[in-house]
Order: sequence, then structure tokens, then C-alpha cells
Amino acid sequence: MKRMMFVLLILGLIFMGCKKEDNPVGNNTVPEITIPDIEMVTVEGGTFMMGETGVATPIHSITLSTFKIAKFEITQKLWNAVMTTNPSEFKGDSLPVENVNWDDIQQFIAKLNHITAKKYRLPTEAEWEYAARGGNQSLGYTYAGSNDINEVAWYDRNSGKTTHPVGTKAPNELGIYDMSGNVMEWCNDWYSNTYYSVSPSTNPQGPSSGTARILRGGSWYDFSIYCASAKRNGDQPINRINILGARLVIEP
Repeated sequence: MKRMMFVLLILGLIFMGCKKEDNPVGNNTVPEITIPDIEMVTVEGGTFMMGETGVATPIHSITLSTFKIAKFEITQKLWNAVMTTNPSEFKGDSLPVENVNWDDIQQFIAKLNHITAKKYRLPTEAEWEYAARGGNQSLGYTYAGSNDINEVAWYDRNSGKTTHPVGTKAPNELGIYDMSGNVMEWCNDWYSNTYYSVSPSTNPQGPSSGTARILRGGSWYDFSIYCASAKRNGDQPINRINILGARLVIEP
């Protein structure tokens, strides 16, 4: 009897030694990702005249549905939280991310949407201009929030040849910052210099194809004309430059 109990005891010890830990530490641990708050501004839908004589023509009537756009450009803090890398030349958590191309931003948005279970995207060109002009609160300024560019934008004359923390200039009529200057912002649309002649009048999405994507708003490097709310630019979606960044829109 004693021999049998001894054998059972030995077998029990062997079994316990072979048993795996219930809560292993190491390879299977998934770190929690903390995403900084992304402040959004509701832009009530409406109709506006898109374009400007001598800047972007023909001027044409556009009607947009309500959407939400980010109050600030994508910061390096937000980019790094999602991508765990920072490609920017000018470093700082509160500075806008730059040196990112259109394709990089699509990867960033895909990861952000996976983490947050939300539907972020880039604005269409029409959404961008409507928001920059102040939506249905527009006072008709040349730049996003003022006719005096120095009030609302970091550009070639005042930037010191670098980006600046987002939100340090005055906002526009909707409380949105840096839509003129700091970094030029990628939009979702393909670029075409003839698109305004054939654009749908309601919620236009841009051409169906192209070789360049829309860029808006001008940057710390640019002359004032490039910071005007109506000014259009475009670049190949693979290009990375230290003047290029972005701003988010979120689906309802």
C-alpha cells in the first residue's frame, strides 16, 4: 500500500512538472496601443462656389453633405502611436508629420481604422476647400480664416524654414487650424487640371484615375499664393517631401 502511494506521488509530481503555465509571459503578450485624441469638427453640408478667378477655374457650384474633419493636421505623436515610426525631418510630438506620401497615409489610415474600429479617410478635394473656406460660416477670406496670411499660416516669409506645432496660428471660421501653411495636405482625389469643367455638382470624388494626387493648403516652404484656400496642387502619390502631410476626415 505504501509502495502504491509512493508511486502515485511520483507520477503526480511528474505530471505537475510537465503542465504548461496557465498565463505564459512573453511571446504571446500583445501590447496595448494608446491612440491620442483626434479632435474632429463637424462641417455642416451646403453649397459653395469652388475655385477662384486666376487661381483655379472655372468657378463652379458644389453641394456637399455634412462631414467631420480633423481640427489639426496629423501630428507626429499620432503617427508614431499608430505606425511606431516617425519619418519626419523636423522632429516633435506636436509638429505635423511630414515626409509621407499618399500611399504611406493609406497604410496609416488602414491601421488606425483597425485599432479604433472607426472609418477615417482623407478628405476629398471639395470637402477640403469647403472646410478651409469656413463652410457655411465662410466670410470669404483668401486664406483659411483671414485675408492676412500671417494671422493663420506658417509659410516662407515667417516659418524660419521649418514646421511649427499645430494650432499655434489662428483658426478659421469653423475652428480648424493650419489649413493654410505648415504642411501641404494630401487629399483623396486624383489630380486633373481639367476636372473642374466636368465635375459633378454634388459630392464630387475627383477623376477616376490619374498619375498625381491632389495637394492643398501650401506649406512652411511656399509663397503665399500656394496657401490660398482655392489653390490646387498635385504630386505623384509615391513622392515623399518634408512639406507634405495630411488631415483626416471620418465617416459617419
